[in-house]
Amino acid sequence: MRHEWVFDVLSDLLTYATQNGLPRLAAKVSETIDVARSETVAGDGGPDEPPQSPPTRGRRMH
Repeated sequence: MRHEWVFDVLSDLLTYATQNGLPRLAAKVSETIDVARSETVAGDGGPDEPPQSPPTRGRRMH
């Protein structure tokens, strides 16, 4: 759960960009989410921490 907050923030930013007509920002944020997903799944948490599955895109805003 170490990286979960990053995905929350990026998902919120992606939602904002999509809903506010910022397609280039949305594309870059989407790319950033993919990079973050691949790096966190690779398991950089050390021997005692298993790799995490990051949340899927499209988290609903409150």
